[in-house]
Amino acid sequence: MSEAALERLRTVHAQMKSELHRVIVGQDDVIDELLLAILTRGHCLLVGVPGLAKTLLVSSLAKTLDLSFARIQFTPDLMPSDITGTELLQIDPATNARSFRFSHGPLFANVVLADEINRTPPKTQAALLEAMVERQVTSAGARHELPDPFFVLATQNPIEQEGTYPLPEAQLDRFMFMVHVGYPTLADEREILKRTTGGEGEQPKKVVGGKELLELQRAIRGVAISDHVLDYILALTRGTRVRSDSQLSFLREWVTWGAGPRAGQFLVLGAKAHAALQGRRHVAIDDVKKVVHPVLRHRIVTNFSASAEGITSDIIIDRMIKEVTPAEGVGVGVPSIPQAKN
Repeated sequence: MSEAALERLRTVHAQMKSELHRVIVGQDDVIDELLLAILTRGHCLLVGVPGLAKTLLVSSLAKTLDLSFARIQFTPDLMPSDITGTELLQIDPATNARSFRFSHGPLFANVVLADEINRTPPKTQAALLEAMVERQVTSAGARHELPDPFFVLATQNPIEQEGTYPLPEAQLDRFMFMVHVGYPTLADEREILKRTTGGEGEQPKKVVGGKELLELQRAIRGVAISDHVLDYILALTRGTRVRSDSQLSFLREWVTWGAGPRAGQFLVLGAKAHAALQGRRHVAIDDVKKVVHPVLRHRIVTNFSASAEGITSDIIIDRMIKEVTPAEGVGVGVPSIPQAKN
């Protein structure tokens, strides 16, 4: 990664964050994780109770990007064609010739806000999954490419279960980050009340266009990462797999399924982006630790024992960080995973 690209990346990030704070009060960690996902070409799932400005944050982010934006309000009666588009019968007024024409749905935008994504049935969720993975949609046997760049930024309410369809693990795995949006601090909430009950608030300005964003995404992939850091990432991801020889022993009583290889890929990309934003062209262990929670929390499936004891995936990740120690000089693919004592 060149020095010029590194400096431009940091400038764009600072400008985007500044523009978002015109509208969003506080939530620095949430904004940082959302921007990391954008800069690494990843989809992001924001989880939080109603009223925490999740939708406002995503729509404001879209305004800082010179890209097309679409919001989809997911409901139980939403059909796949409502989001992907459909074939329409077209009649030529001169010749009366009939033909089918594909009419694009709201998925054909650079930034798609999937609001309350768990409210739509699995059939529609599956249509969204194809778009997230393949960056295309299929209609009547024909494939239609989505614009590039393409991001799905989804929101979800964790406390309401009636009339919802929990996302399957296969779809959760396609989200690079699961970001927890918490309540604001007292000072931030006071500022929110001042801003939102007076005159019209400020609006964020456009900072970066699609072409430059793609260039920055490619530049981030050029950040160097050593075998030592790769082995640490492998130790974390493979340590969550309770049915493998690399498991961390304390996870047996709490975890049903662990993280797959995609988690390692996202840890590498997230750590590269974080390192670049710190002004470094190489990844350190601390960069990995900064992104390990949003990458792993939705990829660790806990069991009944964990639920009964109040053990969440974030608590498990905290213990993993304490007990998995980087080992100098370990070769690629041979992570050092100390076995924790129960």
